[in-house]
Amino acid sequence: MKEVLMQVDNLKKYFPITGGVFQRTVGNVKAVDDVSFRIHRGESLGLVGESGCGKSTIGRTILRLNEKTDGTVLFQGKDLYKLPKEELRRMRPKMQIVFQDPFSSLNPRIKVGQAIGEALYDHGVTDSKVVRERVLETMNICGLASYQYDRYPHEFSGGQRQRIGIARALIMNPEFIVADEPVSALDVSIQAQIINLLSDLQRDKQLTYLFISHDLSVVEHLCDRVGVMYLGSMVEMSSTEELFRNPLHPYTKALMSAIPVPDPTYKRDRVVLQGDIPSPANPPSGCKFHTRCPIASDICKQQAPEYRDVGNDHLVACHFV
Repeated sequence: MKEVLMQVDNLKKYFPITGGVFQRTVGNVKAVDDVSFRIHRGESLGLVGESGCGKSTIGRTILRLNEKTDGTVLFQGKDLYKLPKEELRRMRPKMQIVFQDPFSSLNPRIKVGQAIGEALYDHGVTDSKVVRERVLETMNICGLASYQYDRYPHEFSGGQRQRIGIARALIMNPEFIVADEPVSALDVSIQAQIINLLSDLQRDKQLTYLFISHDLSVVEHLCDRVGVMYLGSMVEMSSTEELFRNPLHPYTKALMSAIPVPDPTYKRDRVVLQGDIPSPANPPSGCKFHTRCPIASDICKQQAPEYRDVGNDHLVACHFV
């Protein structure tokens, strides 16, 4: 049995909506609404879904970049939201994030060598020679040359900037990395390089990933298990092979039918969802997907389906599965 590195139970993250003269809270955007999952040491868990479904909010909330509304987040068996400030600070190097936009996550006034090594100074490594050696070693692992140490972010291409972001995450030798759509802003050829880099780093350094993406082809290549999100809730989770072979939830089937096939003669049965995504500030009653679901019935409008295991560790929330 593999060790559970990250355990998330009934996580909720609501953002308040304020209004009126006194800016009182008049509602909430339910960005993450009662989500639970486990990530085992050394595996990659992919999170997929449409834009705005809460994928990135989950990544930020489990790292405490956002504060939770409710739920439990355990890392190595410790509740991150109950740790004293100093102990949380000591835990931080073990948990890192690679942001979606590599340019906006880098300070344009700071040279990349300094940006990558900044965390070492923050966590007590004061010898500048040691810092430089560690930074150059990490840059080399990430496919960056030593002469680029003293360059500024604007002097790099998008792919190189993403490598800088990965190097900055790796510098503290983390155990767990949230990769928040790390290849979505890159050209396809550069995407392949970054994906292969992440795969090689996981093998060599025994890393554990939460890989957030809307590109199912990338997730299929990199991840061991996949969770499908819709409107702040998890609707299906399974091993990657099982999910792509046998998707059960109607929303997952619609996502799978949209994957491009590199064969012009192959005709896929495209599932086109009708209507717009409901607002997370006012989600539908019952099953959140029933307003767009092609097989919805009266029970879907009245009662939320149970998120349950239907066999072979395949979890799904649908009345008709």
